[in-house]
Amino acid sequence: MEVMDSPAPVAGKNAVAGRFRGFLPVVVDVETGGFDARTDALLEVAAVIVGRDEEGRWRREATHACHVEPFAGANIEAAALEFTGIDPYHPFRGAVSEAEALRTVFQPIRGAVKAAGCTRAVLVGHNPAFDLGFINEAVKRTGIKRNPFHPFSSFDTATLGGLAFGQTVLARAVQAAGMEWESDSAHSAIYDAERTADLFCTIVNLWDQRIGI
Repeated sequence: MEVMDSPAPVAGKNAVAGRFRGFLPVVVDVETGGFDARTDALLEVAAVIVGRDEEGRWRREATHACHVEPFAGANIEAAALEFTGIDPYHPFRGAVSEAEALRTVFQPIRGAVKAAGCTRAVLVGHNPAFDLGFINEAVKRTGIKRNPFHPFSSFDTATLGGLAFGQTVLARAVQAAGMEWESDSAHSAIYDAERTADLFCTIVNLWDQRIGI
């Protein structure tokens, strides 16, 4: 599901590629059937591409997301479904296979990396080892060759939120940054990814304005 078009490249001092050593930050959130990326189902994936406006401020640009069918033999914990509210087998869920979900999300990311003059994407997440682990395991299962993400590097908004606002819980960090948090919308991949992207952009903008690079 595509929400917005990918950003056009920004030239000069506002260039995306020059800010993070050639990496394009892409914010990812996954919803899953448990905590073990090797055995538990990937149920939702959302990726938010960020870019810079004409004044050099970071902002959300595009969101790409899919509901995902559990892979064959996947484990799904009842507690995980109770937490997320996901019914993996709901007939109107519109879920697609892991391979199709990854292709749907990866293709615009690769385009945005190229448009920004970057070398690859770097995953941004709230405790991103969890999200990156599920992405990497899904890539292995599906045999997809062109994973746009760095295989182990990531940016953690839990750490950045603690540094900037003294809050490591996503909801509290978002609110401390002066933004609204809707508890009823939380724990969907799109909502959490977009709020995480807003938090990331806010922190980077504050740093660039007050400290510079």
